[in-house]
Amino acid sequence: MEITEVRIKLTEDNSERLQGFCSITIDHCFVVRDLKIIEGANGPFVAMPSRKLTAHCPRCGCKNHLRAAYCNQCGHRLRDERTAKEDDGRTRLYADIAHPINAACREMIQEKVIQAFREELEQAKLPGYVSRYDDPDEECAPPQPARRGAEGSEPRRTEPPAPHVKPRSAGGPRSAARAADESPAEAAATGRGTHVAAGDASPPLSAAPPLVPKDR
Repeated sequence: MEITEVRIKLTEDNSERLQGFCSITIDHCFVVRDLKIIEGANGPFVAMPSRKLTAHCPRCGCKNHLRAAYCNQCGHRLRDERTAKEDDGRTRLYADIAHPINAACREMIQEKVIQAFREELEQAKLPGYVSRYDDPDEECAPPQPARRGAEGSEPRRTEPPAPHVKPRSAGGPRSAARAADESPAEAAATGRGTHVAAGDASPPLSAAPPLVPKDR
C-alpha cells in the first residue's frame, strides 16, 4: 500500500490544539477524509476519522449521544451508566470509522501526513495561497449575497413607482403661484379662472349667472 496524495486544510486559529484536517489517497484509487492533525505534548499527531457514540433511550428507543442527559425524542431522563469505558478508565465517546490495524501502517500514515502538514504551513505564508483540500460542506453551502455598497457588487436598481401610487396633484403652492402670473384671458382658457380665492369679491370669468327660482 502506498499513500499517493495528501491534502491539508489548515485551521484559522493556530492557538487551538486542532491544527488542520487532512485527506489521503491510497494507491491513486481510494480516498479517506477527515483525518485530524492535533497538537500534542510531543508534537503534532494524526487522529483517524471518527463518529460520536450513541445509546438507545430505554423508553422510545431513539439514539442519543452518550453525553446527553435527556432523550431528544421523548425527553426521558437518561442514565449515566450507559457510557462505555476505555482500558484506562476514561469514558469512550468516539469510535474510529477507518483506522490502521498495525503499528507499521499507522507510522507510515503519520509520517506522510505530518510531512505534508509542515509543507502546507510554509506554502500558507506565500501570497495567493489556496488550499487543495476538498471540503464537501463548502461545496454544498449556498453562495453568500454581496453586501450593498461593496466593491464589485451590482449597483442598486431603482424600482418604478407602484401602480397604486397617485400622481402629484395639479394644485398646490406652485400651481397657485403659476396661476397668479397668468392673465385673465389665459386663466379663462385654461379653466383656472373658475376658482376664486378667499376674500375675492369679483365673480369668476367663466362662471355662469346664478339661477333665480321662478314664482309659481
